[in-house]
Amino acid sequence: MPSLSLRINLDPVGRIGPGKIDLLEEIDACGSISAAARTMKMSYKRAWDLVEEMNRLFGKPVVAAQVGGRQGGGAKLTPAGLAVVRSFRAMERAATNAAERHMAALQAEIDGS
Repeated sequence: MPSLSLRINLDPVGRIGPGKIDLLEEIDACGSISAAARTMKMSYKRAWDLVEEMNRLFGKPVVAAQVGGRQGGGAKLTPAGLAVVRSFRAMERAATNAAERHMAALQAEIDGS
């Protein structure tokens, strides 16, 4: 069955899609940007750059990072970050539900039905 991927272009510049949302969810699950990056097989720098990009894009932090030290660092989603994830996943579900019969029709064409 075909699948739908949602990418949202935000004004004035920037976009958010499943990769950035997956990163936010991994940070939330792992409590760490570096652990989330490892889980997603991306460099820490790339993950940090994406977090910084999202912070700029939304005009407020989506991730609150705590500097390492004796107790180690960590990171968690801010209320804004949690809202971004919830909103994106809700839009993704709505778009998938709206497109379901159209995707089934495409699959039927592929299957030759």
